[in-house]
Amino acid sequence: MSTTEKYRDAMQAWRHDIHRHPELAFEERRTADTVAALLREFGLEVHAGIGDTGVVGVLRRGGGPRALGLRADMDALLIQEQNEFEHRSRHDGKMHACGHDGHTAMLLGAARYLAEEGDFDGTAVFIFQPAEEHGAGARAMIDDGLFERFPVDAVYAIHNFPSLDTGRFAVRPGPIMAAEDNFEIAIHGVGHHAAMPHLGRDPIVIGAEIVTAMQSLVSRRVNPMDNAVVSFTEFITDGTVNVVPANVTLKGDTRSLRLEVQDLIEATMGRVVAGICSAHGVEHEFSYRRNFVPTINTANEAAVAARVAAAVAGDENVTGETGPVMTSEDFGYMLQCRPGAYILLGNGKDGVGGCSLHNPRYDFNDEILTRGADFWVALVESELRAAR
Repeated sequence: MSTTEKYRDAMQAWRHDIHRHPELAFEERRTADTVAALLREFGLEVHAGIGDTGVVGVLRRGGGPRALGLRADMDALLIQEQNEFEHRSRHDGKMHACGHDGHTAMLLGAARYLAEEGDFDGTAVFIFQPAEEHGAGARAMIDDGLFERFPVDAVYAIHNFPSLDTGRFAVRPGPIMAAEDNFEIAIHGVGHHAAMPHLGRDPIVIGAEIVTAMQSLVSRRVNPMDNAVVSFTEFITDGTVNVVPANVTLKGDTRSLRLEVQDLIEATMGRVVAGICSAHGVEHEFSYRRNFVPTINTANEAAVAARVAAAVAGDENVTGETGPVMTSEDFGYMLQCRPGAYILLGNGKDGVGGCSLHNPRYDFNDEILTRGADFWVALVESELRAAR
């Protein structure tokens, strides 16, 4: 029997309401107000406006000195929803295509249970974070004094995961999600008539040479034991059918699991771009922006998460040594400040649950609301164990 089963309908109602009213990064006013009002109703100490639209709820029991941080994200995506169910988005061009509505509802369910029936000795800090999708929300809350104002011994987060069986947990020590960096290369050549290429300096040829050269960055510069991805995603020119352009802009995305690999990719890319452009006698600009750091679980907290998940779901439904995923998550910034773990919870392989994240037909699987809330309750009650 699920610990939080009696709150299933309430969690589903909260989730559907948030899904109907998606809000983008730092626009989560309605969502934050809803979360804050519910936490106050449950009897928690509530702090709003942390990192602009973030909300923190604090629940204390007894005099225990330890504190745990439990984090859920609240923002939606700039995607036009294609679902037809009753709780579909009411706002054109915006939808909860990553399940943050479900993450918020699960944590609210856990907060309600722990406030009404929780058996623990210490402090549970419920962190409802804005702007995860663009890698800005965690940093905004941290810069606003999150961990100074609400000190915790460890911090945890859950994310639903399509392609993993419904309700199954996966976690690992070390890197579990990748860093994401974006780059832009502007090449300034000399435009010319397509019939007289010798009169110009063709930035398309130079750009193509850069794209080709970068294909060896991962295979020949990165240690084969490390994970890395370099993808060119845009090739923009100001030419036309019979005019070789004067300017080309290349844009793209890189992923890596270690800070050292991030450094290597940025340095190598900058050096290769400068060398190729210099060889062709053209000017260029190169920018490299780090959006997300790797999400790196600490060993002890990953083991704690696996143990708690097994208590909730059974050993057969927990993978404690899952492989890393090359998508990104700004919870990594919180793990740079405190020990902790990021846990994956299966959204299902088939039907709605199996639809990929960031897809216009995605929907969070309501079947896992109680599984996630049960995990949060068990984590708090086991790690902040009351004296018997």
